[in-house]
Amino acid sequence: MTTPSEPAPFKRRSLFKAAGLGAAGAAGLPIIAACSDIESGGGSTQATEGFDFLPEHVDWPLPVQPDLVGEPPNHPSGFTSYPEPVQAVTDVPAGSGAYELTVPCWGPAPAKDDPYFAAVYEAWGGTKLELRQGDGMTFADTAVQWVKADEYGDGIQLFNYMTGSFGSFQETVVNSFYDLTEILKGDISGRWPLLAAVPTPAWGLAVWSKDPDDPDTAGIYGIPMSYSGGQGNGVLARTDLMEAAGIAMPTTVEELLEAARAWSDDANGKWAFAQLDWFIGQWFGLGGTDGWNWDADEKKMVNNIERPEFTEMMEFRRTLWDEKLIHPDVPTGTLDAAALQEAGQILFTQDNLVRWNDYNIKVKKGEVEGAVAPLPPLAAKGRTPTVAMAAGIGGWTFLNKSLSKEQVEEILDIVNWCAAPYGTTEYQLLQYGVEGEHFTIGDDGTPVFTTLGSEVVQGPVHYKALGSQVETFLTGDPDMVAARFEYDASIQDYAMENAFEGVRVEAPAEAKAAGQTLWDQQQDIAFGRAELSSIPDMVETYLNNGGETARQYYTDAYKAVHGE
Repeated sequence: MTTPSEPAPFKRRSLFKAAGLGAAGAAGLPIIAACSDIESGGGSTQATEGFDFLPEHVDWPLPVQPDLVGEPPNHPSGFTSYPEPVQAVTDVPAGSGAYELTVPCWGPAPAKDDPYFAAVYEAWGGTKLELRQGDGMTFADTAVQWVKADEYGDGIQLFNYMTGSFGSFQETVVNSFYDLTEILKGDISGRWPLLAAVPTPAWGLAVWSKDPDDPDTAGIYGIPMSYSGGQGNGVLARTDLMEAAGIAMPTTVEELLEAARAWSDDANGKWAFAQLDWFIGQWFGLGGTDGWNWDADEKKMVNNIERPEFTEMMEFRRTLWDEKLIHPDVPTGTLDAAALQEAGQILFTQDNLVRWNDYNIKVKKGEVEGAVAPLPPLAAKGRTPTVAMAAGIGGWTFLNKSLSKEQVEEILDIVNWCAAPYGTTEYQLLQYGVEGEHFTIGDDGTPVFTTLGSEVVQGPVHYKALGSQVETFLTGDPDMVAARFEYDASIQDYAMENAFEGVRVEAPAEAKAAGQTLWDQQQDIAFGRAELSSIPDMVETYLNNGGETARQYYTDAYKAVHGE
């Protein structure tokens, strides 16, 4: 993504009009010093554990117990039936303030006078939190301008993946947003019992430091979005097509390759894959943070590209291209892999596992045929499979530092209300809207969106990501909940270790740029525009143009955590 050039001198309101907004670590080691000060492009390393100023965790008894009990966050519990909702916040504080929050929106922004907004305002106590909904496709880049110009209203929501658009996100956070530490530290369960029950690791992920050399400058600068874990992405297979073709579910990378060969027929418009790149490193034992891993034998930080397994992976990817097992238009980046799989032209797609549920729902509605399921953990050459799993948050809601303490507390009253989990009346209103207007109760007892509800409530972000719920569950279609619960249980023993657990690392700009160049070169090899023999040159180019800087950076961070 590119950062907008030369921000024009917009007025507070004019920027939003121009952009179309409003239209249809280790305990005891709070800060890890990886650079002498915070400067744009310099990178930052921040522990997310071991703080004594986070909200004191106080359990909040769930009003409704899940049907399937897992071990969250990597194996979440689930509901196979929709419970009768129970009110979570029985003593709702009255609020009279009016605020504006900037959020991303994919698609037309709902009308501000829709009954959804009036109902939510009334339910959480009267405070008005008007949404400025920016184009989700460009939000990451335009947010840079809004924050620099202080033209984002009283708060802004930023998802994790949006942070890369900022030269130094840590610098942005500590210079632009409200320091919530004094308000949130200690026992907050009296006024905000649900926020006190949000998992402590979620709050730790909302900590930044003004001075990486001074632990006393760390503070809570954001409100964490929902905390969850487990395997986020996978490869979904059309199991009905495999069964019809007599192809067994692969259990190794080699078996997957044979399945791809058995299915693919380039001349007749059938390919095994529409894309297969960012997900498959784990099949070859490649993981780490930004590709960096600590080699205990060599006692040094090693990048994936320096390991023989990387070449194996690239050979695999090149085989897919050379043997026409992958769609020929993949290099254009314009393919709709999901649509191709639904049409039966593609057998396997890499995707977020949310689509497993989405496909199942489409089948039950009669919109598509067939069935999909994720491939099991795979590995090449007889290795033990590994699965990348991580517990974390989706992003943050940041508040403007110009707000008063009383205003922040009023907004936190709202966030506490929004933290009510599945099985509560608050969650039902937030997620489904007003019964009769936005949803009805179906024959199976679950909420069903009306046409208006799909447009106004289901699609937009709204307040659903304002903060983290007390707990995140598997919900929805009971068959899918049970299937996902079983799948999650089956992969727990394959979880990949993370050497930087409890640490958030933002690499220097030089390293980020080198990483992007490296990715482009990998794509060139995978799609036949460069040869496998160019890998050594590619590695040298990366290391000489930011890679060695990254090595030292991650080495310092690792040693600070592990003391080696």
